[in-house]
Amino acid sequence: MLVSWPIDRLRLFVVLVAAAALAGPSLDAVAQQADPAPKRQTPQKPPPAKPRATTTAPKPAAKTEAAKTEVLPPSQIGIGTLAKQAFMVDPQSSTVLLFKDADKPMHPSSMAKLMTIYILFEELSAGRVKLDTRFRVSERARNMGGSRMFVELGSEVTVEDLIKGMIVLSGNDACVVVAEGLSGNEDSFAERMTRRGQELGMTATVFKNASGWPADGQWTTARDLAVVAWRTIEDFPKLYRYYAETNWTYNNIKQENRNRLLKITPGTDGLKTGHTEEGGFGQATSAVRDGRRLILVVNGLGSMAERAQETARLMEWGFRESTNTTVFRAGDAVVEAPVWLGAQDKVPLVVARAVQITAPTGQTVTPRVVARYDGPLPAPIVKGTKLGTATLTLPDGKVVEYPLEAAVDVPRMGVVGRLTALIHHYLFGWLS
Repeated sequence: MLVSWPIDRLRLFVVLVAAAALAGPSLDAVAQQADPAPKRQTPQKPPPAKPRATTTAPKPAAKTEAAKTEVLPPSQIGIGTLAKQAFMVDPQSSTVLLFKDADKPMHPSSMAKLMTIYILFEELSAGRVKLDTRFRVSERARNMGGSRMFVELGSEVTVEDLIKGMIVLSGNDACVVVAEGLSGNEDSFAERMTRRGQELGMTATVFKNASGWPADGQWTTARDLAVVAWRTIEDFPKLYRYYAETNWTYNNIKQENRNRLLKITPGTDGLKTGHTEEGGFGQATSAVRDGRRLILVVNGLGSMAERAQETARLMEWGFRESTNTTVFRAGDAVVEAPVWLGAQDKVPLVVARAVQITAPTGQTVTPRVVARYDGPLPAPIVKGTKLGTATLTLPDGKVVEYPLEAAVDVPRMGVVGRLTALIHHYLFGWLS
């Protein structure tokens, strides 16, 4: 008995060490797959007696990446994402590719500046202000916290500098200067922002200030921010270029654009980042490749790095997993409509802009097209007049409408021609 006792203890110890050596790597592999940066403690490995295999084939790595993607919080439409709210749309086909709580109220943060800039662009386009117009800096503007352009009290700043200050530097002070310059005070300007947003279709958005500084009752949604982003691109193509600037120096202070996708994701040409303690990190961004544009809005991410990585990943997914097919090019005739008492019997009805449909990459989608108009169309007809609609019905049942307009002018017949046509109609129209 005195001899067998130490031997049994030794055997038991060997068995336990062997079991730990086998179990340790397996638990570690599970932990890595479930969470790339686990917060919980994992079982401590025993001292490595043998080196781990390093000849891992590429295929298992792909499976691990797929597993990580699968455990991301799901979206209602599209792939999972770390963002709390996400919305991706192809504006040319009005196809929503990604939707995650995109109609849920959220803090706009600095993405509210999109509306401030939109209104300033409207003033420029209408000629009410110019790029060299100067606005004075008030004490309120100078004292703004957060991201700043660093304007000086009492100085006068040009509109062009304020545009860069809001877009590139995300200057809260620049927003106050613009608001006071256009509306007298920031409260009045915020009311104007809300009204204009409603007119654009931002039905769930209320602004309380020009910069997105946290305020009670100030809300927006990811979908609404995508609306103002698209309208900015569509309505002000020449001014939109400011959103692509990667850095700018004002008052001898150089600052980088917080939109990192301008440098890391091909085709990115805007728009705006944002952050609040309560709402997290967000971004409205747009990119165009081979003539196709996507707009993406995300919010609720945990850091600037996570925002950049997740936004880039989602944008790459959107371009990779879907493509556009052109049904009609801009100016293509959809139908020829009969004309009543015109110098010509028919007028081509065309689409003013390209009609495209979005489908998963590799799939061919053929929509059913129906042209609708009240005919015959009475002359005279002016080129460009909207006279009907083209309705596209996709295989999944989705219906999209596009306006149809006259391709050419159609003057009215002369008196003799009209009289002849009327006689012919009333005498022989019953035969047709």
